[in-house]
Amino acid sequence: MKLTKKSHACVRLEKEGRTLVLDPGGFSEPDAAAGADAVLVTHEHPDHFDEGRLRAALEANPAAEIWTLKAVADQLSAAFPGRVHTVGHGDTFTAAGFDVQVHGELHAVIHPDIPRITNVGYLIDGGRVFHPGDALTVPDHPVETLMLPVMAPWNKISEVIDYVREVRPQRAYDIHDALLTDLARPIYDRQIGGLGGTRHLRLTPGDSAEV
Repeated sequence: MKLTKKSHACVRLEKEGRTLVLDPGGFSEPDAAAGADAVLVTHEHPDHFDEGRLRAALEANPAAEIWTLKAVADQLSAAFPGRVHTVGHGDTFTAAGFDVQVHGELHAVIHPDIPRITNVGYLIDGGRVFHPGDALTVPDHPVETLMLPVMAPWNKISEVIDYVREVRPQRAYDIHDALLTDLARPIYDRQIGGLGGTRHLRLTPGDSAEV
């Protein structure tokens, strides 16, 4: 499986000539979802879900489909009947040839005064990749490659380190990093890599790795 990092929280997975894209939001490249056979969206926040870009991707490829939670599906399903699928915790499905399990229900707490929205994570192909969205969800299944949200208004580095320790993946790649400056990256690399207990890796947007 080929994993390509796009900006912020977006990831493209390719296998056997098919492409699955996760969270092509407004902080990612405008063409992040272009050419996708299937798209997974973890929640409705604009850095993960850009309605206009997803509509363009679906219109460009009449065979493309989306799997997401209700808050996002409700904004797209009327325009694309039969192609937008609503999922929640515990669901399993196949998208573009990838086996997917849904884990999690709520977005991480940003502040007690801010109501929590729904958020789901996606476990791909039996644990080869896990993308948690905006939550520190621990799936009940071993994870080979964890897409690790390293910097957000809702987390701090001690929580990120403890999350890596709890999931215990073989490797962790940074996502949710658009707000992290280059000056801070060596600090995050050193602390997560030194304390997380797993291989901590980072891809520049556009770069790929085999997982």
